Amino acid sequence: MQETKAFAMNGFVGLVISIAAIVGGIWLLGEWGKENPAAIAGGVLLLLAGLIFLMSLTTVQPNQGVNVIFFGKYSGTIRNAGFYMTVPLANRKKISLRVRNFNSSTLKVNDVRGNPVEIAAVVVFRVVNMAKAQFEVDNYEKFVEIQSESALRHVASRHPYDNFNGEGVSLRGNPVEVAEELTRELQDRLAVAGVEVLESRLTHLAYAPEIASAMLQRQQAEAIVAARQKIVDGAVGMVQTAIAQLQAEGFVLDEERKAAMINNLMVAIVSDRSAQPVINAGTLY
Repeated sequence: MQETKAFAMNGFVGLVISIAAIVGGIWLLGEWGKENPAAIAGGVLLLLAGLIFLMSLTTVQPNQGVNVIFFGKYSGTIRNAGFYMTVPLANRKKISLRVRNFNSSTLKVNDVRGNPVEIAAVVVFRVVNMAKAQFEVDNYEKFVEIQSESALRHVASRHPYDNFNGEGVSLRGNPVEVAEELTRELQDRLAVAGVEVLESRLTHLAYAPEIASAMLQRQQAEAIVAARQKIVDGAVGMVQTAIAQLQAEGFVLDEERKAAMINNLMVAIVSDRSAQPVINAGTLY
């Protein structure tokens, strides 16, 4: 279904023609109607024509369009704001071309790992093809609502809620990439209805209540493990640097003393509590 331009002339000119036809019809019926049957017929025809022309007048507001349907046939669309006279006896359907928002309800979806999450999004869209919006789908607003929730479920099921290893796209860690993917999928789904998706964003994202506490503990455990790994990596580097520097300055360390030093340094650096130093003052004998 392709949008075409409908016949439309200046509405004020059409209004003058309509009034002139009505006045002419009344004049014919009043002056000659009693003596001339032809005048009566002409007056009736002029009155009917004037009334029909009046019914063909329509007003188009800014960012609004009108589809003209003449006896079941699509005759075109009027997009420019103004006052027009269009095809007589035609049905006119007004459609808003303004930018609109759709806020989805909070959906419960399983992510790619099978964890139930709650997710919601806002979709910014507008109608760009009025013929498709009216004739290709039954109700384009309802179509946008259903397809938006379906696309949101599909995108959420393709990604994990979170990735602590930093690999891949996650719902929480990559909101921009997820929003762009959702926008592309929505545009593919809504093109049939003549709708353009301008933007989509996640407005709500959380674990489902039944697993929220367990996943919080898991996040905390993974964060602790990651932090410990960082600390161990740094401690190993510090110990290697300390031993190398001591040997470079001429200190002779046998394997036993080197192992003891490594053990003491690792315990002091890695421990989550401050180390308690023990001073060796020698022996009595």
